[in-house]
Amino acid sequence: MIPSLILAGLLLGRWWRVVIPVAILAWPALLIGTGVDSGIGFATAAAAIAAPNVIAGVLLHQALRSLMRPTVARRRNAAARH
Repeated sequence: MIPSLILAGLLLGRWWRVVIPVAILAWPALLIGTGVDSGIGFATAAAAIAAPNVIAGVLLHQALRSLMRPTVARRRNAAARH
């Protein structure tokens, strides 16, 4: 289930200011709602696990985006010249 958080961060990493808090709130709610466990201790632990995993996905997204930026800019410039 942790890869789901990394994937969410990877896919939605452009909007990291929204994705991270939503994941921290939604992940424990999802786990509690599906009957995995309950209680404030479990919710706190689930949020503590969600944060670094979604942040890892966001960082991966941002890294890939910064690596692709020069390539996209070059293609746009080449297309504009023709």
